[in-house]
Amino acid sequence: MVIQFRDRVEELKELKDVLDSDRFELTVIYGRRRIGKTELILSATENRKRIYYLAVGERNLERFYQHCLRHLPEVSRLRMDWETLFEFLKNNVEVIIIDEFQNLIREDENILHILQSITDSTLRDSQIKMFLLGSSVSMMTSKVLSYRSPLYGRRTGSMELKAIPFFELNKFFPGYGIKELIEIYGLADGIPLYLIKIDKRFWPWLREEITRGRSFLRDEVDFIMRYEFEDVSTYKLILEAIAHGKTRVNEIKDFMNVRRTDISPYLRNLLEVRMIQRTIPVTEKTTSRKGRYYLSDNFLKFWFRYIYPNMSAIEEGIYDIKQIKADYNSYLGPVFENVARQFLIKERKNIFDFNQIGRWWHKDNEIDLIALNEQTKKALFCECKWKENINPGKILNELRIKSGDFRWHNSERTEYHALFAKSFKEKINTPNTMLFDLKDLEKAFNPQIAGS
Repeated sequence: MVIQFRDRVEELKELKDVLDSDRFELTVIYGRRRIGKTELILSATENRKRIYYLAVGERNLERFYQHCLRHLPEVSRLRMDWETLFEFLKNNVEVIIIDEFQNLIREDENILHILQSITDSTLRDSQIKMFLLGSSVSMMTSKVLSYRSPLYGRRTGSMELKAIPFFELNKFFPGYGIKELIEIYGLADGIPLYLIKIDKRFWPWLREEITRGRSFLRDEVDFIMRYEFEDVSTYKLILEAIAHGKTRVNEIKDFMNVRRTDISPYLRNLLEVRMIQRTIPVTEKTTSRKGRYYLSDNFLKFWFRYIYPNMSAIEEGIYDIKQIKADYNSYLGPVFENVARQFLIKERKNIFDFNQIGRWWHKDNEIDLIALNEQTKKALFCECKWKENINPGKILNELRIKSGDFRWHNSERTEYHALFAKSFKEKINTPNTMLFDLKDLEKAFNPQIAGS
């Protein structure tokens, strides 16, 4: 669908450069399921002579042979082996695409050595372009991109396709106000498949979707998890715990009632597949013991907060969307913080050119966002409130007090303070104090959207 590529301008340009090169190219494109990898590569290669193959669980060589035969009848004269097929394709197509490549690896890991040999002996001196796509981020990084991989040194490029930034959502929903876009972002994040499912105003759509017998909301997370893990029950418990605000290992274990169990292998696997992320205070080293775990995207947060605990009522058709509406402003607090972070990154040239940004906490003291520039010794301290008609004075005073506990170039730094809210009772910006409401954030969209 064309709508998915209004935001992928840079990725399409990069792929065009690859396709227009005069040498052999082996490009790896990976990213979580539903992120739009297949649609991206098919859009980029739509005017090229290509073979696109979607790998499955078994008999892939036979299936690949039959697929090539349907497009190129001359294949009937060839032996059914990978080397022979690629030797033929090298002279008869411009592009070879293997989607869900991890399925080939799962069937026979020797495929990595076979492709290494094919690349070295058959393709290296050609101008053919080969793309390997994968949804299992852990397998693509460890088996294909790792320096231990047989394909290491053969690939000419890689691309991790990520979620669409919040300030591109107006391309999916032209004319929508920023408040409704934040509500949509709280469910769909920047995941194209979920965004295009929302085909009307958010709350009427959600009411219909929850009551639909075949709603994707019911089984989407189970589908994704079964794709990554054999036994999903423990993983779901961990994700549920994190969704309920249990961000430290001991808190997660208490929620699961497994105090003596080592859950670090499960956390590591969830990190590898990008379902969770480990966050540390902004100035801490990655090895810091202060790390906390958070769900990586808003869809998982929404699902574990509103769908999973209420699955029985949803299945019986008695769940009332008013329960979500009553809680949604509370839920959107951290979502708004993420939007504020993206806004600061997008507008940093107008504030100061920071090179670090993140949360900070120490004991009971927390600050939503801190942005830093090590060279200029500038520090921006931010609080985010998903509320209307905020009185900024009190919150700014509290923020200034809290920032005094932040140990970073204390005697040298220049401090800035910022508040984000839906709206303020009064709004006065000074050189070192900034107030951003929804109207300010709205201006960061390009092209500008209609008012909320």
